[in-house]
Amino acid sequence: MSNVAMPRGLSLWHAVGRNRRDRPALEGALDVDLAIVGGGFSGLSTALHTAEKGISVAVLEAEIIAWGATGRNAGFVVPNFAKRDPDDIIAQLGPERGERLVDFAAGGADLVFDLIRRHGIECDAVQSGWIQPAHSQAALEKTRSRAEQWARRGRPTDALGRQAVEELTGVRGYLGGWMDRSGGILNPVEYARGLADAAEKAGARIFEHTRVKSIDRTGGGWALKTAAGSVRAEKVLVATNAYGGQLERTLQRTYFPLKIFQIATAPLPREYRTRLLPGGQSVGDTRRNLFTFRFDGENRLITGGMHVFGPGADTRVPRAIWRRLARHLDLPGMPPIDYSWSGMAAVEPDFLPHLVDLGPGLVAGFACNGRGIAMTTAMGKVLADWADGTKPQDLPLPFGPSSPIPFHSLMRHAPNMVLPWSMLRDRLDG
Repeated sequence: MSNVAMPRGLSLWHAVGRNRRDRPALEGALDVDLAIVGGGFSGLSTALHTAEKGISVAVLEAEIIAWGATGRNAGFVVPNFAKRDPDDIIAQLGPERGERLVDFAAGGADLVFDLIRRHGIECDAVQSGWIQPAHSQAALEKTRSRAEQWARRGRPTDALGRQAVEELTGVRGYLGGWMDRSGGILNPVEYARGLADAAEKAGARIFEHTRVKSIDRTGGGWALKTAAGSVRAEKVLVATNAYGGQLERTLQRTYFPLKIFQIATAPLPREYRTRLLPGGQSVGDTRRNLFTFRFDGENRLITGGMHVFGPGADTRVPRAIWRRLARHLDLPGMPPIDYSWSGMAAVEPDFLPHLVDLGPGLVAGFACNGRGIAMTTAMGKVLADWADGTKPQDLPLPFGPSSPIPFHSLMRHAPNMVLPWSMLRDRLDG
């Protein structure tokens, strides 16, 4: 297998992107209504929707647009929750708040593709659907219930039998599953760059290479300091997800940091597409050690996975992911790896999006849990309402003070520590 050398921190999507434009670092003082820390999906979507309301807004990105998890994912647009279903969310939050959160998530993919069309964003976007195959009988029952719950709310979902899954994916062995036809795929870096361009056209200001060193209360607002400048803002959104560093240390203890590896193979011959995903959908199955795959516009296969603790993960894990892909897709002539990269996801204990109250007019947004593109784009739209005066507790997202995970210094490693047991349980299920 070959592996293309990549610049530090960058992915396939950065390497093949066409719309890269340098943006200046902040120098001097700036006054805005809303300051956003982080130039990923949530920050850029918030900036766009806020600027469209005529509110002054600035985005401060420590590296470049889409440098963090935004530019390191697989480009799946999935309009639902990871590991949670509508009925149990409503049971937890109550009918009014639960239904609002479910509706918020349900429209995420449609919002993404609407923004792409409305702003002419060139990001290889295809709203072709997202498929979740079931690897066991218990998982099959869960997917049937999941499809029914979303269909009951008017979503374009289909329960799939064994044959339908095989025909749609080209993969044998699944017992069935379900599909949400509003899901899809895209190049996440190009999508983020398109959001940034649209936000600037609407009046937002975006600065790269501008690391925020501190956020302090001052008068009726906040003061943000950077290496060469400062910002005064009435409100501040911290939209760094798992890439916040030491900026707000309390936030680091509120989620599980989960390192995910991704690979992209060399392009496959076109004839393979008569069997594998002929309709262009993306796949994420029900295994605990999740198996995913999709194609990009050049017919590269893209998949990812977690890692087991140990030395040499940066080379060991991509090879293991490559072998798994070849095995599941029954491709003895699997092309070599062209690109491999990794990123950090923030996983909330309840697998729900959250707004964290850090002070009057200062919030942090966490919405990924494996559903980053759709969920964070939707978060940006509702956070624009907050910037326009809506109280955060009146938004459809759970809102409250920082809630650190007990024994976080140990528990933060839990997802990787239990991975071998999860892999064994997956094999026993099958």
